[in-house]
Amino acid sequence: MDNYNKPKTTLEISEPPFVAPCHQLTMDAPVRWLKLGWQDIKTAPKPSLTYGFLMLVFSYLIGFIAYEFGSFYMLMSLLSGFIFLGPILAIGLYSISCQIQVGLKPVLGYCIREGKRHLGNEGFFAVLLLIVLLIWARATSIIHVFFPIDADPNWDDLILFLAIMGVVGTIFASFIFCISAFSLPMIMDRKVDMITAGISSFNAVLNNKAVMLFWAFLIVLTIALSFLTGLLGLVVLLPLIGHATWHGYQETIDASAWPKHD
Repeated sequence: MDNYNKPKTTLEISEPPFVAPCHQLTMDAPVRWLKLGWQDIKTAPKPSLTYGFLMLVFSYLIGFIAYEFGSFYMLMSLLSGFIFLGPILAIGLYSISCQIQVGLKPVLGYCIREGKRHLGNEGFFAVLLLIVLLIWARATSIIHVFFPIDADPNWDDLILFLAIMGVVGTIFASFIFCISAFSLPMIMDRKVDMITAGISSFNAVLNNKAVMLFWAFLIVLTIALSFLTGLLGLVVLLPLIGHATWHGYQETIDASAWPKHD
């Protein structure tokens, strides 16, 4: 009888949607993100540039291993595969931008602690990227069988090899770009699982195709500039893209349905 006399109450916690809604972006949005990213570097130059320097050392290590124990095609495969791993490698930069946003003094130690906090979702995403990277490595191996490149290739063979790798790599990179454009920043910001974050990122990219294509072009441009500088540009350009990605997520994804991390 008591149950019938109790007043009816609404549910305190509602089920969040399967996909986070996204905003419609203007074509100047990527430039605005880069400006905000540069401001983050100026606000926290030491942790940002230290992070970029560590990634530079990691890149040189990959190049050394490929040069000593592999071949030219292996070097190209590993360095291009670095693009696929970029989103997971930049997660510390998202943390730095998040620390700046909440008024903290950014430190790399907090980035590591924050990374451990999201280890499950990050691990799932890392495994996904690793699978794509392995498939990519196999694809480049097959391409190398049909278009063999010697240790000292001529320009015609090299251009043909790189052109075919570029087409195949674009397919892989497009998939990775769609699911990772905003997913990891969303995981850093909200209590959300990797699948929801990945689908939300994919949805945001599809609903802002022109803008996100421009953003992808700017990312590729920064990677090209890094290669032209012997990868030295990574010290500044990788933090710039990482911080800008955080601001891009903030402007694009409406994740208010999920609670923030403490």
